[in-house]
Amino acid sequence: MSTYADPYASSRETTEGTVFSVTGGDWDSLVTEIGQAKEERVVVNMGPQHPSTHGVLRLVLELEGETVTEVRCGIGYLHTGIEKNIEFRNWTQATTFVTRMDYLAPLFNEAAYCLGVEKLLGITGDVPEKANVIRVMMMEFNRISSHMVALGTGALELGALSPMIFCFREREKVLDIFEFISGLRMNMAYIRPGGVAQDLPAGSVEKVLATVKDLRHSFKDNEKLLVGNSIWMKRTEGIGYLDLAGATTLGVTGPVIRATGLPLDLRKIQPYSGYENYKFDVVTADTCDVYGRFLIRINELEQSLRIIEQCAEKLKSLEGAPVMVADKKIAWPAQLAIGADGMGNSLNHIREIMGTSMESLIHHFKLVTEGFRVPAGQVYTAVESPRGELGAHVVSDGGTRPYRVHFREPSFNNLQSTSAMCEGSMVADIIGAVASIDPVMGGVDR
Repeated sequence: MSTYADPYASSRETTEGTVFSVTGGDWDSLVTEIGQAKEERVVVNMGPQHPSTHGVLRLVLELEGETVTEVRCGIGYLHTGIEKNIEFRNWTQATTFVTRMDYLAPLFNEAAYCLGVEKLLGITGDVPEKANVIRVMMMEFNRISSHMVALGTGALELGALSPMIFCFREREKVLDIFEFISGLRMNMAYIRPGGVAQDLPAGSVEKVLATVKDLRHSFKDNEKLLVGNSIWMKRTEGIGYLDLAGATTLGVTGPVIRATGLPLDLRKIQPYSGYENYKFDVVTADTCDVYGRFLIRINELEQSLRIIEQCAEKLKSLEGAPVMVADKKIAWPAQLAIGADGMGNSLNHIREIMGTSMESLIHHFKLVTEGFRVPAGQVYTAVESPRGELGAHVVSDGGTRPYRVHFREPSFNNLQSTSAMCEGSMVADIIGAVASIDPVMGGVDR
């Protein structure tokens, strides 16, 4: 029989071992019970609050003085049931659900899912070149906007206000690009199975290049404020330590593992959407701490700008090229336009569908209401999101709706490193460690 006694829970012996039942109690009795324990332990809840812990994340801390002896993550407060909802929508409608998981990286959610659907359909090689170039450009802009939130909120949580203002200033410029191209700032559902929702509006390339020039100049503000700043260094150097062995054991990816010196980036080792045709560097550090992860995100901004410039050059020679597969049984029948009532199908497009033939009208109706069929099978496709490997396991039973879609979400996996990073450190250092992981709870609690 176990001799271990938990001051917070009664216990009973079963064939599976000792089972503890948390019974609660008022504060006075809890304090008395803590005093009776061999070691004085204090249990503190950190969160769930927003935005100080990157969304509704609850950390249960066990403390000895100000030293953290144990950390447990409590998740599920933002649960949306997105993966289950997808099973009741057709293949194209599912895009509007997955885009809302990691709400700071919507285009990556869409890309991982759509690449999986395209692989099941066998049309990966049929996606037009222009659609792939637009996907890459939009994803790199999204990487910048996501890193801006990570860097800005991370700095704010450690007491630096100005970097937050600068980061959100730059993020607004990226969201303006998203709105100009897709009509929405976030959760765009812009990447669709077979291509993208619509072609670039007139003047897009010029606007993109002007924004890149502006961002490259403005990014220097945060570098000047934080890189080498003595207060910043004291709060980040040696904090949240996690080496390569620990990171690989826990399945950690993204900037956290690249801060251990391993250049793990799916854009290089497992290219998708034509990433093999772009020149960029995989940024690494060897500090294994919060400061290294901060430097990686700072330096990745320039690499994203390099890729976007290459995309803009490619787009100049792709004027008028298609952005959706030619197969009309898959291509979503949309010619979007801005009208008095917002964005929707252009009137000319509707007149064409209504007036061409009865067959085209029936075809349009069936594709929109029922959707296309995807051959039975299952695939796993992954992209390099701002937080690491974002994978989609897509299963089809041959119908017009997904049988199952499950995501390998980097925030969920990376959060498992919280205990390894924080136990043995001070309470104040937990904030920096969690911020350096950059978890987005919309992805964790999908």
